Amino acid sequence: MRLFWFLPTHGDGRYLGTAVGGRSTDYAYLRQVAQAADSLGYEGVLVPTGRSCEDSWILCSSLLPVTSRLRFLVAVRPGLMSPSAAARMAATFDRISHGRLLINVVTGGDPVELAGDGIFLDHDARYRVTDEFLTIWRLLVSGEEVDFDGDHLQVKGGKLLFPPVQKPYPPLYFGGSSAAGQQVAARHADVYLTWGEPPAQVAEKIEQVRRLAAERGRQLRFGIRLHVIVRETEKEAWDAAERLIRYVDDETIAHAQQIFARFDSEGQRRMVNLHAGSRDSLEISPNLWAGIGLVRGGAGTALVGDPQTVAQRMFEYAELGIETFILSGYPHLEEAYRVAELLFPLLPLNARQETGSMQLLGPFGEIVANQQVPKRKEAAV
Repeated sequence: MRLFWFLPTHGDGRYLGTAVGGRSTDYAYLRQVAQAADSLGYEGVLVPTGRSCEDSWILCSSLLPVTSRLRFLVAVRPGLMSPSAAARMAATFDRISHGRLLINVVTGGDPVELAGDGIFLDHDARYRVTDEFLTIWRLLVSGEEVDFDGDHLQVKGGKLLFPPVQKPYPPLYFGGSSAAGQQVAARHADVYLTWGEPPAQVAEKIEQVRRLAAERGRQLRFGIRLHVIVRETEKEAWDAAERLIRYVDDETIAHAQQIFARFDSEGQRRMVNLHAGSRDSLEISPNLWAGIGLVRGGAGTALVGDPQTVAQRMFEYAELGIETFILSGYPHLEEAYRVAELLFPLLPLNARQETGSMQLLGPFGEIVANQQVPKRKEAAV
C-alpha cells in the first residue's frame, strides 16, 4: 500500500460547517502538516485546487526546502494554462525537487467556478480539452517536438528543453466518474483515482476503467481518496464522527447541497447520492460514513472505527485493486499523527514509507522514571 496525506489549503478545524474550533491555515500551519507527513512516513500529500484553495504550485514549491522525501501531488487544470507552460512548470518542479512531483489532473466540475476562471465549456467539451491537453503535455515532457492541431488546442514546434527527472514524465493521477472522464483516464492516466464509495461501486469503476485501458494496450494503477476517523475503540471513533458534525445544522446542509446541485460532475453527483442531504443512515457501507459530504464538496466519506477494523476495510479495497490511499482527517495535523500511530503498524506499507523516521528512530514515548525506555506494544482495545 501507498499512503498519502492531505494539505488542507481550503481550511481546517475540529468541526465541520462552523468557525468553532477552526484554525488559520497559514503557511506556518501548512508547513507543520507537510513536515509531519514527511517525518511520519507518508509517501506524499495531495494538494487541492480551486478558488477556495491556495495555489498548489506556489505552496508546494515553498515546501520543498522544508521537507526531505515527501512527494507532492500537485493539480494541473487543463483550460487554465497552456500544455507547454504546464510542461515547463512540471519539469522545473521535478528537477529542483529531485523527482518528488506527482501530477493530479483536475478537469473541474463547478460551472460557476469555471466561468469565473474564463472557462465556458460544457462537461464533455472540458474532457475533450483535457484529452488534447494531456496528449500535448505527455509528448512534450517525453522529449518530443510537438505539432498539434486539435479542436481546442494548437501547438506548432513545441519543445521542452529542460526535461523532468522522472521518466518518461512525473506520474499522472486522474479521477473522473463519467464516461467522458473514464475515457480520458484510460488514454492518459497512470493512476486512476476514485472517491470513497462503497466497495461494490468502486469495484465496478475499476473494472470499467481497466477494460477501457486494456482496449488501448495500457495498464493503470488505482487509488482512493478517503477521510479516516480512527480511534483506539469502535465507540470512540463513532463518537468522534458525531462530534465532527455537531455544529452542522439543517440550514447549512441545505445551503451546501444547493451549491452541489449546480455541479455537472458525475463524481460529485455520486457523492451526494450516498446521503441525499440527510443525516439518516450515514453509514452507507460497513464503517464507511458519509457525514462529511453533507457540507464538503469532493471526497465526502470517511472510514470510521478502531485500527483493526479500519485496516480490514482498507484491505477490502486493496483486494479490488486499490494501491494508493489518499487519507485525511480533522484537524489534519493531529490526525496525521493518529493515523500513523494506529494504522501504519497494521498495513503493508510501500518500502519508501517503511524508511520513515517513525519506523527507525526512538525512543517512542516518555522515558519511564528517567531511565527506562518504554516498550512498544499494541494498545488495549
